[in-house]
Amino acid sequence: MTSIPETFDAWDIRESGPADADARVLLLPGGMCGTVFYEDLMAAPSLASAPVRLVAATLPGHAGTTPPRDLSIENYAAMAGALAAERGCGVVVGHSMGANVALEMAAGGHFAGPVVLLSPTFSASDEDKALAIANGLGRVPGLGALTWVGLVKATPRVVGQMMPPDRREELGADLAKNDPAFCRVMIRRYFDHLDRYGSLVPRLRDSGVPAWVVRGDRDEIGLKGEERAGLEASPNVTMVPIADAGHMSLVDQPEAVAALVARVALG
Repeated sequence: MTSIPETFDAWDIRESGPADADARVLLLPGGMCGTVFYEDLMAAPSLASAPVRLVAATLPGHAGTTPPRDLSIENYAAMAGALAAERGCGVVVGHSMGANVALEMAAGGHFAGPVVLLSPTFSASDEDKALAIANGLGRVPGLGALTWVGLVKATPRVVGQMMPPDRREELGADLAKNDPAFCRVMIRRYFDHLDRYGSLVPRLRDSGVPAWVVRGDRDEIGLKGEERAGLEASPNVTMVPIADAGHMSLVDQPEAVAALVARVALG
């Protein structure tokens, strides 16, 4: 773990919106995903027509990009905080693991907010059970490497079933870029982070950073009753449901998410 950002200059970045816009938003994709997963949101009318500069940045190592030395969520948060400062971003939006990185940016003091968290995971027991099993198998010498080769090969097909038909091919191709050896270690560090804190609800609440927690009404990631109650009781947290959306709300309902991001970015 580290609170000091690793020096890193190989970010994979996609930008849109006015270059001179005062409002700038950093977009962090989810685990194993590249910036292409934000393409629909970036093109949605609420953001495409707004005076907002969007900076989408793949988490290093994901979708076949160059990885950092330290794969802990804490290091990713420190690195992303440095990137947000460098690009002048006053809002961070994260999806899935990217949302957990954004949460840690706030909790670790790397970003003062606001943050929009699209389907974060607040505890290990909320995570997808297949991913938890793969993490356990991934720790077994020999078997672990084979498990992740198979999982990365299957991911485009499995995740594709969660996507609109017209987006499956492009998004699946992005997922196929992932390196199994990287994913094996990266997911281990991700679960280490969840286990270290037990629940991230107090961590988000105590950060004091304005946060919007966004979840599709059929999200595949769990949220326990006590976690929801804790979030709803937090004065700095706003819960936002997205109708007719699963875990990939930014792809399922990009305009609904874009409208929220625009409101937060423009104050």
